[in-house]
Amino acid sequence: MRDEGGHRLREVPAEGAPAVRAEVRPDTEGGWNIHLTVERFRFTPESVGGAAIPGRGHARLLVDGKETDRLYGPWRHVPPGARSVTVRLHADDHTVWAVGGKPVEATVPLGTTPPTATARTTPAPTTPTPSTPTPTTPAPAPGRTVEIAVTGTSVQPPPSRIELKRGEQLTLRVTADRADTLHVHGYDRELTLTPGEPGTLTFTADRTGLFEVETHGSELLLTQLVVR
Repeated sequence: MRDEGGHRLREVPAEGAPAVRAEVRPDTEGGWNIHLTVERFRFTPESVGGAAIPGRGHARLLVDGKETDRLYGPWRHVPPGARSVTVRLHADDHTVWAVGGKPVEATVPLGTTPPTATARTTPAPTTPTPSTPTPTTPAPAPGRTVEIAVTGTSVQPPPSRIELKRGEQLTLRVTADRADTLHVHGYDRELTLTPGEPGTLTFTADRTGLFEVETHGSELLLTQLVVR
């Protein structure tokens, strides 16, 4: 049997089977923060694509019934407009853990009007005295550059979390040995990867939450962005 996304179900006995619960919290800057609690299961991004080992793997996020993200940790941000989210547990080989022919998952309905971004006011600048020059706006910080190399199913450096401040600029410089597409989830930014040629993607991390960077073709997790 397979789920609606075509992933094969991997049946396990009910006793000792993994379990997942999802808690939804409104985000003050818009959308929702999803928090997962798993039992008899742990996230193993370092072995994705390998053999299915009971109690290990990752999760897939379905928003309004459509798969949108792969999860390797307990937190995920969902933009405004969604009506429901489903979190489904997968093995490292991408099969779906199932009990009694049904996927191990949790579905949570969302409210119809999530909170919108909070308006922020900037204090009016003081009028400079004749002897004081008018202050100029400082140039933005140069930001951070992260270099990643993809060879087959190997990612170097190994996938980890990059801590960023909201508004910080990030440049991803990725070199792959095969044609693929890099995707930054949550920001909807993509980069076409040409074999052997470094590709560069620069953007401003202006949304808070946990976001994954992965390849579409090979489905490899490259890194995770934690924006606070």
